[in-house]
Amino acid sequence: MCRRWAGSVFLEIDAVPGTLKSEGPVRIYQSSDWAERASCGRCGSPLWYRLTAPEANYHAVSAGLFDDAAGFPLTNEIYIDRKPPGFAFAGDHPRLTEAEFEADFVFQTEEETL
Repeated sequence: MCRRWAGSVFLEIDAVPGTLKSEGPVRIYQSSDWAERASCGRCGSPLWYRLTAPEANYHAVSAGLFDDAAGFPLTNEIYIDRKPPGFAFAGDHPRLTEAEFEADFVFQTEEETL
């Protein structure tokens, strides 16, 4: 989903909910049973991705929003098993598969709880 939304990998910066302010129209949509995505209401650029379960506490903003993102080092990768061929970021940081990342959160649909 991130590749379709952002046109490539989604490079994100972890954010504390409630600490950022938008200055224009924002379009928010529920992209799954457990997450929402926001885009600029004017140009469509990705703004953020947020897990909606209160206990998840995961809110990430697009690194492309910052004029200089050099101060934000790459600290981890998620969904590494779904990365495009040829993508390999350098560095010694945690790399989580889809299953490893999602194991930290409750990702159940209503049908799975019946």
